[in-house]
Amino acid sequence: IPDGQTLFKCAPPIRSRENCEKLWRGLQDGVIDLVATDHSPCLPEMKRLDERNFRTAWGGISSLSLALPVMWTEASDRGFTLVDIARWMAEGPARLAGCATHKGRIAKDFDADFVVFEPEAGFIATEDHLRYRHRVSPYLGEKLRGVVKATYLRGNCVFADGIFPGEPGGRELRR
Repeated sequence: IPDGQTLFKCAPPIRSRENCEKLWRGLQDGVIDLVATDHSPCLPEMKRLDERNFRTAWGGISSLSLALPVMWTEASDRGFTLVDIARWMAEGPARLAGCATHKGRIAKDFDADFVVFEPEAGFIATEDHLRYRHRVSPYLGEKLRGVVKATYLRGNCVFADGIFPGEPGGRELRR
């Protein structure tokens, strides 16, 4: 993390390269069985970018738009597969949230929640890739692999080719 780059402040905090490698080993060994983002957005001024003060900056990262490409870029470089990504980022979180009976997999009687993903397509992360109000991210400028072409929620297309068609259709999930 570059000195004073409060865009990177999150909880738990980003640690040393050695610590990051231990997290990857945990995923490989099955000690860690899911990956999720809490997508903690804030007003850019709350990150105290000009002050460069970690003590007063908001402690969260807006990462939902880039979570899958960021994970895929790192995971594929380490020999992991899309099956691993689906297990960590869909099945595991559904199990943790108590909705694994109808979420987290593509299977009969499950909600048809999935993405159309081009794993080999590459891009440089820019503000145009961020699909939320405050377009700040520590991933801007990073070379990433994997492009989400479309997203389906309960079988309905909610995102395609950079556009959100229709009205939001989310609903509260019950366990």
